[in-house]
Amino acid sequence: MTAAPSDASGDAGTSAGTTAITPVLVRLKLSLLRNGLRQSAGRRAAYIASVAVALLFAALQLLGLVLLRGDRHAATVCVLLVGVLALGWAVMPLFFPSGDETLDPTRLVMLPLRPRPLVRALLVASLVGIGPLFTLCLAAGAAIALAHGVAGAVTGVLATALTLLLCVAVARAFAAANIRLLTSRKGRDLAVLSGLVIAVGAQAVNFGAQRLGSSGLGTLDPAADVVRWLPPAAALGAVDSVSEGAYGTGAAQLALSAAALVGLLALWRRSLTRLMTAPDGSTLGAAEPERGASRASGALGALLPAGRTGTVMERGLRYVRRDPKTKAAWVTSLAIGLIVPVFNALQGTGSVYLACFAAGMLGVLMYNQFGQDTSAFWMVAMTISTTRDAYVELRGRALALLLVTVPYAVLVCVLTTAMLGDWPVLAEVVGLSFALLGAMLATGAWTSARFPYSIPQEGYKNVAPGQAGLAWISIFGGMVAGALVCAPVLALTVWLHAADTAAWSWVLLPVGTAYGYGVAELGIRMAAPRVARRLPEILSAVSKG
Repeated sequence: MTAAPSDASGDAGTSAGTTAITPVLVRLKLSLLRNGLRQSAGRRAAYIASVAVALLFAALQLLGLVLLRGDRHAATVCVLLVGVLALGWAVMPLFFPSGDETLDPTRLVMLPLRPRPLVRALLVASLVGIGPLFTLCLAAGAAIALAHGVAGAVTGVLATALTLLLCVAVARAFAAANIRLLTSRKGRDLAVLSGLVIAVGAQAVNFGAQRLGSSGLGTLDPAADVVRWLPPAAALGAVDSVSEGAYGTGAAQLALSAAALVGLLALWRRSLTRLMTAPDGSTLGAAEPERGASRASGALGALLPAGRTGTVMERGLRYVRRDPKTKAAWVTSLAIGLIVPVFNALQGTGSVYLACFAAGMLGVLMYNQFGQDTSAFWMVAMTISTTRDAYVELRGRALALLLVTVPYAVLVCVLTTAMLGDWPVLAEVVGLSFALLGAMLATGAWTSARFPYSIPQEGYKNVAPGQAGLAWISIFGGMVAGALVCAPVLALTVWLHAADTAAWSWVLLPVGTAYGYGVAELGIRMAAPRVARRLPEILSAVSKG
């Protein structure tokens, strides 16, 4: 007889806790973002600039979808666009830098929270951010393009809400289910394969878009007929079905989307339960000695230069072999750098100059050099007391990158040239690749000193809260600067062809090599004094995660 009041009070307490935890987590997320932006004016400017660009793109996307209203291919475009968006929500937060600063559930493990209210609170907190706003604009634009009549408009409102919730839920559920995979020493290595699959998939989409430009949107109708039954695209398919008078079909598509949302929330809750109650034994064998790795490391060390330069190079190469996130970045860059020129050559639409893409992709790895050290950077910082120390540190990191990049860039150039049969321009393309690589090493060294950001080792995020805008500005701003630095060699290439002196294009090999070396050396020398002066600030930035 006493059990009923106890249960009732327990339910009331749970309900009260559910009501209280949601605004707390939302305020906590906003506080983390606000405190991250307070650290420096440069970080605030970078974040505001990234937000402005995202909002502008969202507004243009919304306008473009609204203009599709009445077009006979509007349903095909909207359904497939939402399907691709949902796929991006599922995989992008795991393998690429993300602006989504949703709270990491692993940080809540020690708190007395139940999974059901925690899922609800985290779902609401996940709706705060630029990514959800962009998704809302896209879903609303697609609904406007497809909705006709009162029934279609009502269905469009429901479909927009379902699409937003499904995208956020699939991202959180997939991330929570794989959080142990990404945080374990051996398990996270599997993420490398996933990153490679994503890289290949992105190129497949690119080539599909090229084919689409020549064949028309009608070729996508069969694919759209299938995707419109896959949530969350099914919710937008319901808008089109109801607008066409197929109310039964629309109701079925809405019900399918709602069932998918319930299933994802249940999967998310089960993953959180396992995460908060089960021990993690995936790293029990991580401390076992790796004799083969030690022998390989010793052999590699014998081939590297003596002194600090060799030590820095060996440390960088160990990161590539042992750190899952660094390894994933390398594998993805190597894959895309090869896929883009080779796939275009196979399609018959390629150019030998696309081989420079390999050098560009690996040159990006020079950016945020100190961020990959995370909190361990303090040990490196203790060894830097002069500008000379900072210069040797940056030079060693660049040489470790060049040890792989130079032969790889040459290999891609030779392979692409052989597939296209354009051997006379091989020396020219290799010279351009070396010039581009040197320019990116220069700008990468400078942005590493000017815009450092943290790469959290725990969880699925690649950028610490409040630093997403800083990361995008660092990477893309540096890439634009690298292209500008490389402009003189590009201008020489254009002049040689315009002046009908292409027979002298071989000159670009020594010129590009010398120019790349010169600008890389200059960039490292310019970045070194800033590193030496800003060590405490850099250490604070890279240790944030």
